[in-house]
Amino acid sequence: MSAALTAKPLSAPSSDDMLQTDVLIIGAGLAGLSTALALPKSLNITVLSKAALEICSSHYAQGGIAASLDKEDSVADHIADTLIAGAGLCEADNTSRILSAGQQAVQWLCEQGVPFTQIPQKDNAKPFTKLQTELQTADLHLTKEGGHGCRRVAHADDATGRHIMEALTVKAQAAAHITILPDHEALSLLKNSDNQCQGAQVFDHSNQRQLTFYSHAVVLASGGLGQLFKRASAPNVCVGDGVMMAWQAGCRLANLEFIQFHPTGLAVADSSFLISEALRGEGGRLTCPQTGARFMLDIDERAELAPRDIVARAIAEQINNNGLGYVHLDVSHLPDQFLREHFPQIYQTLLNLGIDITSDPIPVAPTAHYSCGGVVTCANGLTDVIGLYAAGEVAYTGLHGANRLASNSLLECVVVGRNIAADLPRYLKALENLDPLASHDHSNLSATTIWTAPTLKDIQTIKLPSSPIILFNLPHCDDADIVTNDHAGKIVTELKVLMTSYMGITRNAESLEQILIQIQQWQQWLEKTKLNQSNMSTLVDTITADELTLFQLARQLQLATLVIQSAYQRYESRGGHYRQDYPHLASTPRTSVIESPLNLSYKQCIYFDKSIKNPQNSYHSID
Repeated sequence: MSAALTAKPLSAPSSDDMLQTDVLIIGAGLAGLSTALALPKSLNITVLSKAALEICSSHYAQGGIAASLDKEDSVADHIADTLIAGAGLCEADNTSRILSAGQQAVQWLCEQGVPFTQIPQKDNAKPFTKLQTELQTADLHLTKEGGHGCRRVAHADDATGRHIMEALTVKAQAAAHITILPDHEALSLLKNSDNQCQGAQVFDHSNQRQLTFYSHAVVLASGGLGQLFKRASAPNVCVGDGVMMAWQAGCRLANLEFIQFHPTGLAVADSSFLISEALRGEGGRLTCPQTGARFMLDIDERAELAPRDIVARAIAEQINNNGLGYVHLDVSHLPDQFLREHFPQIYQTLLNLGIDITSDPIPVAPTAHYSCGGVVTCANGLTDVIGLYAAGEVAYTGLHGANRLASNSLLECVVVGRNIAADLPRYLKALENLDPLASHDHSNLSATTIWTAPTLKDIQTIKLPSSPIILFNLPHCDDADIVTNDHAGKIVTELKVLMTSYMGITRNAESLEQILIQIQQWQQWLEKTKLNQSNMSTLVDTITADELTLFQLARQLQLATLVIQSAYQRYESRGGHYRQDYPHLASTPRTSVIESPLNLSYKQCIYFDKSIKNPQNSYHSID
């Protein structure tokens, strides 16, 4: 570290299993790498990737990054469209701060070498070109997606995420101060007695061993929780582990019930491939497979370009009526050359499956896509735990509200990542001033004086039971019902099916109750394993590879419970959360908040009671 950024050295035993770094970044997606590349080069930075570097949601993002780049557009219009899509739950100040930095964020990506598609030049034979150097935001071709009032989505063909991640990965791997470690899975966060985050317990999959990383600050950029569902666009590493680590360490969680379903996932076998919203932005039509009629014209005046929650529900209703499992997305009326050149990845991927998008309709269905909620942060990424930042899908800044506006997610990753990189040196310098060995007197200072936790307004606290296994009175499990690793895999598969069926696009109390009952059954089985719930939460002991499977299962079941409880206790329909038994909006939009288990007083918590009903469109709580 440079003299200006020197912090008090961390005291840790010297061991091959114990490592030190200035900044530990958990996650190598766009949020993680944006932070790493924007931090001062004087810092020693370690970036963990749970799997190979390309296995992250950022890599698979197709559409692009939204920002007010066109001369006819404005930040105010972008904010207005975002607030409308967010259905009353966007945090206004953070939304304004993040979207106002859009042009600078896209320009920064251009400087990193991202080959965005450009406006066609008159002397170019091909209508779309990509230049690697001296690219300016004014040169970029912009497309339009649902919920946007104009063209404001910068893209790199139809594989924007892949192009961005390839460019940033090259930069990060070439940087001497950045170390990227694939196949390293963070298990839990480390804190000292002052509530300062000082590293993480990590499992090295390549060498099948547990490591301890000590750091002066931690950046959580671990992605979302899409893999709680059967049909999901997210890769298999996205199971919400970052959300759980932060919650167990002392962070609040917000709006976990708002899971955005992308309207047009490819409905072929078990494919997780997305059909970019940009196809609808360029004129794609959603039609009934049986009649060929466009159904969105009768649903919303914006038709196929209505916000995603509206389109996804309309498609789901069509699927329920036709019994086919899909509807059609038709772009065959668009010019063949335009489709092949503007959507090369989608064109070739579907052609390999026997679907020629220039002439054939595409079978599509909604798929779990994005978590609008997560770890509570401010626009600078600060969480409730000192020294712990969070960015990307794991975090809740309030930008997305009840429904994410298309292509705002990549922008949030870059903007908040760069904000963290700007704030973190301040934090490290302040830590240095707290050094008790310094010659001057800092007796009135503490870690809390250099860290401001995020604030929330108009909240509804989600009530949780004191234990995940006393929600219901179930028969005692037989001694033979011991969960094995094979059994754990089957439970994960069954959990995904239940979450998709009952915690999907439409929900109701009875279905949510059924999932909670089944989850508790599984949790009771887990209580009989060698690695019990308390050990899984605290990780006092070193975990083995076999125990890791059960650890992961226990964490997924707990997270699913938190998500379902949030949905169960939101007695309204808003954005991506639709309750069949409460189809109307509540009079006041409130943010669902789950307090950390470290902060909860269970004396005022409630047990699950199926007799509790709320006949009004408001929130229900029991003290």
